[in-house]
Amino acid sequence: MSEPADLLFTNVRLATMADGGHGIIDDAALAVRGGRIAWAGRRLDAPPAAQVHDCGGAWMTPGLVDCHTHIVHAGTRSHEWEARLNGASYEDIARQGGGILSTVRATRAAADDELLRQSVPRVRALLAEGVTTLEIKSGYGLTLETEAKMLRTARRIGELLPVKVCTTFLGAHALPPEFAGRADDYIDEVCERMLPALAGEGLVDAVDAFCERIGFTHAQTRRVFDAARRLGLPVKLHAEQLSDQGGAALVAEYGGLSADHLECLTPDGVAAMARAGTVAVLLPGAYHFLRETRMPPLQALREAGVPLAVATDCNPGTSPLTSLLLAMNLACTLWRLTPLEALLGCTAHAARALGRGDIGTLAPGKRADLALWDIERPADLAYAMGARPCRLVVHGGVPRLPDASLDLQLAG
Repeated sequence: MSEPADLLFTNVRLATMADGGHGIIDDAALAVRGGRIAWAGRRLDAPPAAQVHDCGGAWMTPGLVDCHTHIVHAGTRSHEWEARLNGASYEDIARQGGGILSTVRATRAAADDELLRQSVPRVRALLAEGVTTLEIKSGYGLTLETEAKMLRTARRIGELLPVKVCTTFLGAHALPPEFAGRADDYIDEVCERMLPALAGEGLVDAVDAFCERIGFTHAQTRRVFDAARRLGLPVKLHAEQLSDQGGAALVAEYGGLSADHLECLTPDGVAAMARAGTVAVLLPGAYHFLRETRMPPLQALREAGVPLAVATDCNPGTSPLTSLLLAMNLACTLWRLTPLEALLGCTAHAARALGRGDIGTLAPGKRADLALWDIERPADLAYAMGARPCRLVVHGGVPRLPDASLDLQLAG
């Protein structure tokens, strides 16, 4: 380094998460300059710095990445959860006007500031666990105006809170009631009006769809992907959650960032994802909450070399989960991911699922998004349900306490 660092973390144990492993460096130090990691290595070799923080032997990892959420929404659906406990299926509820459309009604009715007010506590819960990057999907508006409201709210969250927000347009999430029986006409609206307008406003980082029997067909999803491609936007997909619709192979065909859920994934889908480098995003919160029994084909994905990410899928209907650490635990307990796989799934592989090469590992040149933990070993992050072991978070080189109070000045 040619000049002193801004900040040096010393007396720390690094889990760099590089090269598919923990990448552990004991008795280490990490230097930050200009909001990026400038150096990482043995403490004895540490460069000079303007400020030095003694970490007391704590563990440091990359800041966690929650790469699949629907965290901006209004209302709850606890009544549907209760109905499922009494025997109703997810598809039964959706066909009766509940499910996604229930949240659509509440989100359409919420004013901008009210939508922000309801969403911020969910985001804060994630930040208290060391999350520094968060994906937020639209899809509970299903009109241009309300989809824009959701995406603007997501952008505001990234401005008001210390978290990088990646926005995903999910207009093809459900068929709105005003288009009942006219799914192709609604896809016209998504592709020809909504997506170009929202992308033109700078609100869209990626495009998603729900390819499912109660969602949209393979052909309709392809039209959405073609529209995204024309605008130069990457794609991802809710694929093979409830049935095999060939969605994973379709998103892989477009070089998609990720295919998410995947309980009904076939060998052909696995092979297509492996060829394309598409990440498998595992969502154990939804599997648990819906009491599903069919697991994603994890061993086939491992053998094919498909990267495995883990996310909360925070949403009001199927995964009201605001703990990425608990998502890691569920992935290990329910599906037997190793703790290493779970941590890679919330760091390096989750970053890849968002197309973010500048985060996810501790390496020079990466954004200084870091989390400091009071743990004995990295596996502890997935071990203790309900634990909050995060001591310090660094977002873009700026340290903060994970539960720091942040005053939000909301209009009205």
